[in-house]
Amino acid sequence: MGTPLSGRTFTLKLRCAETDGSVMMFESTAPIGTGSTLHLHHDSDEVAYVLDGEITCLIGDAVTVHGPGSSIFMPRGVRHAWKSTGTTDGNVLFLYTPAKAGGLIEEQQRTGRGFNAMSQRELADLLQRHGWALFGASPL
Repeated sequence: MGTPLSGRTFTLKLRCAETDGSVMMFESTAPIGTGSTLHLHHDSDEVAYVLDGEITCLIGDAVTVHGPGSSIFMPRGVRHAWKSTGTTDGNVLFLYTPAKAGGLIEEQQRTGRGFNAMSQRELADLLQRHGWALFGASPL
């Protein structure tokens, strides 16, 4: 398994540099009740493919629930969040295209530092470099 971060584990599958910035992909296992912050990516679309468990998503104003075999599209510029809500841990394959937003995940894996472990200045720099905007905790 990959590096744990906030109860989740991440396994990098395809790094930004391996595709010349075209695609970044990682697998994440999320214990029941864990998920993402409310955020958006300015420059990258995100696709999630649910391998196991149940994932509840907020994309814009729509809340949807997805089980194994479901694909979820989170377009660039649209606020979104997700949470593992099933009776078993969620296991999801995530893809960013172009890969820019995925650089944030790669950097967190490399450093082992989540958002809460960073100063405001470090966090602002990380978000700017990878085209993210954070809006706080997930409303899910």
